Amino acid sequence: MVRMHPRPFVIAVSGAALFALCTVASSFAIRWAIDEVVLPRFEEGSVATSAVVTAVVLIISIGVVRAIGVVVRRSYAGITQWRVAQTFTDGVVDRLIDQPTTWHQRYADGDLVARAGVDVEATVAVLAPIPFATSTVLMVLVSTAWLLLTDPWIGLVAVVLFPVLIVTNIVYQHRVEAHFDAAQDRLGRFSAGVLESFDAVQLVKAYGAEERETQRLASLAGGVRDERVVAVRIRSWFEALLELLPGWGNVAIVVIGTYRVDAGALTVGQLASAIFLFSLLVFPLRLIGYALS
Repeated sequence: MVRMHPRPFVIAVSGAALFALCTVASSFAIRWAIDEVVLPRFEEGSVATSAVVTAVVLIISIGVVRAIGVVVRRSYAGITQWRVAQTFTDGVVDRLIDQPTTWHQRYADGDLVARAGVDVEATVAVLAPIPFATSTVLMVLVSTAWLLLTDPWIGLVAVVLFPVLIVTNIVYQHRVEAHFDAAQDRLGRFSAGVLESFDAVQLVKAYGAEERETQRLASLAGGVRDERVVAVRIRSWFEALLELLPGWGNVAIVVIGTYRVDAGALTVGQLASAIFLFSLLVFPLRLIGYALS
């Protein structure tokens, strides 16, 4: 799919990489501001104006560049997704037009419309979160290296926890994919049933088949609902687990970091930046599971 429109996808991934690097850089800005501005103000009673200005400029400039990365990533990921969708839709419609009349008579119009609409949208839906998922992988690698350089004991928490979070996402994908596939198939049948019912509304009324059609569509809609409810139920358990694991990681960092600060091996700013960076990574890591599903 990316080969169809590679340029906007590359721009989206580049914007995502900029966002990832600025996310890690923002933790450095927080560390510098605490160690060079906040702590000296409390310990010495005053701080140089140049230090305050530097901290403010550093935090704001990184935030602005990070926001630019977000806008570029979102915009071009959407452009890629819908350009590919247009290409697929045009191809499917052209293919349908090329088929002989006898072929069309064997298939319901609603089912064919669903293939050109519902199925295409489901196919290209994965393209939008992929740039963000790539930035998450980059963030995990850079953050782990940064935390290891900051303090090996704090870095050890990241080395242990990040793979656990990624494996959790992969397990979630394997558990939920069958239900999403079944729901998508049932959605296609439901779309076909609705279009059939609408196309033949006069015939349905003439034969007094309203009740039967209502029950048929209710059954089809119920199948879509049931599969999606199961998928959402599985997702809720994994969402809770993905919320819990980083919380445990933060607790571990606070406990370990407190001892390291007390021993003089770590500054308060370094500890705060590690906690800040860990908190920022929670949502992007959850997005890997979304992209996989």
